[in-house]
Amino acid sequence: MSRRLVLAVLCAGQLMVILDGTVVNVALPAIQEDLGMSAPALAWVVNAYLIPFAGLLLLSGRLGDLFGRQRVFLAGLALFTLASLLCGLAPDTGTLLAFRFLQGVGGAVASSVTLAMVITLFTGPRERAKALGVYSFVQSAGGTLGLLLGGALTQLVGWHWIFFVNVPIGLAVLVLARGELGIEEAPRARRRLDAPGAFLVTGALMTAVYAIVGSGDHGFGSARTLGCGLAALVLLTAFLVRQARGTDPLLPPRMFRFRNVSGALGTHLLLIAGMFSFQFLAVLYMQRVLGFDEIRTGLGVMPVSLLIGAMSLFVAPRLIARIGARRLLAVALVLIAAGLALLGQVSADGAYVSDVFPSTIPLGVGFGLAMPSLAGLAMSGATPSDSGLASGMFNSVQQIGSALGLAVLSTLAASHTRTLRAGGTAEPSALTEGYQLSFRIAALLVLAALVVATAVLRDRPAPVAAPSPAGTAAPSGTAARG
Repeated sequence: MSRRLVLAVLCAGQLMVILDGTVVNVALPAIQEDLGMSAPALAWVVNAYLIPFAGLLLLSGRLGDLFGRQRVFLAGLALFTLASLLCGLAPDTGTLLAFRFLQGVGGAVASSVTLAMVITLFTGPRERAKALGVYSFVQSAGGTLGLLLGGALTQLVGWHWIFFVNVPIGLAVLVLARGELGIEEAPRARRRLDAPGAFLVTGALMTAVYAIVGSGDHGFGSARTLGCGLAALVLLTAFLVRQARGTDPLLPPRMFRFRNVSGALGTHLLLIAGMFSFQFLAVLYMQRVLGFDEIRTGLGVMPVSLLIGAMSLFVAPRLIARIGARRLLAVALVLIAAGLALLGQVSADGAYVSDVFPSTIPLGVGFGLAMPSLAGLAMSGATPSDSGLASGMFNSVQQIGSALGLAVLSTLAASHTRTLRAGGTAEPSALTEGYQLSFRIAALLVLAALVVATAVLRDRPAPVAAPSPAGTAAPSGTAARG
């Protein structure tokens, strides 16, 4: 199988998983009405997917290093496809939530090793930059594309199809990948898994995400949130102690001695926490203040997806080769912060063209340049035998950042809106001022990411993976033509 086709297979599988993170959001009112769900139960349509997804990424990435990334990817994709079919057929709330949990497991297993496989497949600096551009486009634009697709499917054919649409795509990918993908695996001298460590870290991540996603309803200072947060901290501490003392750790402490790995993870966490406010709060502004329906809302965020695609596919690889990933990332973060600051000026009697559209340009350009740079820097510090783990860590941070950003920023917006409403402010103005506050804080988070990136990250050549079998990869340094 040619490398281009393998990259297409990997990115198609990843796109399914990324789309599912947002395609469901715009269908929630229809799901609630059809199944007669309560508001708390409705939130679990999202949470039942997010918690296992975020919790299992790290473990799944390590499983790929130990037992083969190709088989882990295909197993996860098969499970995700089956769970999607079952979600679409779900007759009641309990069944849907159970299958959403299963879907989250499959999504975590499939996506945890995708970045590591891309890195292994493309070894030359230029061809790797181009491949990372494609991967980053899928990662970045998939969320906003999901808003448009979810709105269109829900309005035209019903909410069931937001799940059914995954089935033919998943089957097509599995058929294309039915043989060996031709990706050279790192040597695996040992096949031992630190089972207690896996239990501790998975429990810690799931508990932490559970605390975060529930904080919007219960408050950050509630006994539930603080208790779950404390439990997550205890589990994480026990995990780190075990990793420091164990002979075959799941997460080797040396991973955090790689400057680019730790710096990229910190930058990624802050960036995603801030940027997620656009995907969530800008959508709410367009729907609740400007009065947009689902399809118009999806079209409203489409400029961001188009610009992300143009930047990540065509511009970022050239600029990374010319000025370096670290410098390009710094410019990108400034653009994203500027876009969020523009959103911090939206008005209650505004219009899309004057209030939302101007921000889509720096946000789309900035995010399209940031993600290939950040992914390349994160993976440049990992050895070939640890690249699956680094990939899982990178994706875990993205999910935790999304959950944390959503919980904090949406809670701040809602709290400020309630305060203003209690003081007699009209609802459109109160909503808008709540969104303004959160957008400004999101801009500060991205500026904090800029500080981390500037202080910690360094441009270094990525480690060259082991030579691929004849016919499966071009010589190192050969640019991939796309």
